[in-house]
Formats: sequence, structure tokens, C-alpha cells
Amino acid sequence: MLVDHVKLIIKAGNGGNGAATFLRNSLTAKGGPDGGNGGNGGDIYFQGTSNIRDLSQFRFKKNIKAEDGISGKRKRLFGKNAEHTTILVPLGTEITDTNSGRTYEVFNNIPLLLAKGGRGGRGNDEFKSATNQAPKYAELGGEGEEKKLLLSLRLIADIGLIGLPNAGKSSLLAVLTHATPKIGDYPFTTLEPNIGMLEKHPIADIPGLIEGAASGHGLGIGFLKHIEKTQILVHCIDVTSQDVEKVYAIVRGELEKHNPRLLEKPEIILLTKSDLVDRKTLDRSLMTFRKAGKKAYDCSVYDRESIKSLAGMLKDLLDKSV
Repeated sequence: MLVDHVKLIIKAGNGGNGAATFLRNSLTAKGGPDGGNGGNGGDIYFQGTSNIRDLSQFRFKKNIKAEDGISGKRKRLFGKNAEHTTILVPLGTEITDTNSGRTYEVFNNIPLLLAKGGRGGRGNDEFKSATNQAPKYAELGGEGEEKKLLLSLRLIADIGLIGLPNAGKSSLLAVLTHATPKIGDYPFTTLEPNIGMLEKHPIADIPGLIEGAASGHGLGIGFLKHIEKTQILVHCIDVTSQDVEKVYAIVRGELEKHNPRLLEKPEIILLTKSDLVDRKTLDRSLMTFRKAGKKAYDCSVYDRESIKSLAGMLKDLLDKSV
């Protein structure tokens, strides 16, 4: 299951306590203070990754705590600093601190500090002075920061393959990338987005929409939300459909009902399964869209040249959109 929206509580580590001890051994009965400092608590960082399913780790794990620093010991031994905790999230994740309202966006793989660990407490050796040569107190370690966060996946792919069920989206993803989506000759073979990589560009096969999806019919609204998280739409239409214009209008209508801004996304129309019709029928369908000012192309997963041409065109389109 693709998780794209989670609530999370993070707690950085507490600092270790300082030690309040005095030197005592066989040679020294009443030595001076020798308590060491405590170690610092672990920080919590967030770091981007290309794996869009990394938010799934929080499906049942809602609290994350970093390690505490180790307390100081006698003989001026300092406690060990705790290891920092790094949480991997998909690139494009927006993180909101629900208390302060401050938002952060993870757009690269550089660690982002979200919760600072507590500072280690000072041992009594740190407090001795000319006027207080035997302090009997030490400092407690500081509290690590605690934050309540809302994580939202803003982008799952550069390209989203959309269309009615059985439009050939999963087969297309399989030949364009190394993804291995489930492919079948029946509706709703795809139950969640499949992701593949076209070189450095992620492509998502968005599960098929049906008329009424914006109202929750079929597997509807969740898939429409996934479409919001793509940059460019490739509208796949089975060229063997009786009325390709009607098929196109159905999907566009559902996008508009859900969020009119989806219609503003860059889009190309791709007539799939071109090997199943003659050239005259194919050209007629292409011209139907091109006369309306649409970018329309055709391909067949069994035609290596058409797939190569499509891949090149998609990469050019992405480069221009940067």
C-alpha cells in the first residue's frame, strides 16, 4: 500500500547527566571533584530518497526516539555522545511542524535537522573554583526536542500514466522502465501506483479511472490524489475504443471535478495498442486530437521503435519543464 500522508511524533535524545563524584583511592582519601560530563543526546534528521514507498514504514510506527547520551562517570570520564537518527523519506515530502506551523520540504539527499538532542550535563569537576573547591552538585542532561509532524508526499513521479482501465498503462510502464507491474486483461489489475525509472525520471502507472471516480466510484478519489503528485500527464487511450474522444472526455471530466488545476498540467495524448488497427484508422484518431491543438502520439509495446521514440520525447519534455 502506498502511504502518502502520515502523522509522526519524533523525540530527540536527552543529554546524559553529569557526575558528582570525588577522587577516592588507596592513595587519596579525600580527593577533589572528578565527575565527568554527560554525552549529548542524538539529533533526528530527515533525508530524501528516491523510494516513494518509504513513508510506508510509518504506517504502524508513529513514534521515533533518538538515543540518549551516556551519563558522565568518576575520574573525569565523559559520557559518550549518542548516535544521530536519520529518517529516510521520499524526495518531495513536505514536513509540517503542527505546533509551530513551520514547513520543510525534502527535495534532495542532504540531511535536514528536525529535532536537536539535549546537551550533556556538566560534571562537578566543571564547577570547582577558588571559592568552591568541592562542589557536590552536577548538571542534569538537557531534554531533547520533541515535535509532532505531518508528512505529506507532494510528488510521486515526474510522469503519470493515466487513463481508463485496460488502456495499456502497465504494459507501457514495463517496456519504458524496469518496473514489473501486474498486467491482466481485466479492470483494476493495478490497485496502487507502480513506479519505474526512465533513466533519472520516475514514472507512475496510476490505476485506471472510471466515470464517477471523482464521486468515489470504482477505486476513485485515492487515485485522483495520486495524479496531483505528478508533473506531466501521459493520457493513455486504447486506440481500438469505439470513440476515442469520448474516452478522453471521461477522464478529463473526472480530473476537473476533483481538482480543476489538474487540467493545467502539461499533457500528451498517447494512443496505445497501435498494432491492433490499420494506419488509416490510427491517423484519423491522431488528427482528431491534433486538430484540437493537442499533442497526440501513438505507440505499441510490440514496436520497439515507437517506444524508443516515446522515451526520447518524454525525456525532452521533462528537460524543458525544469
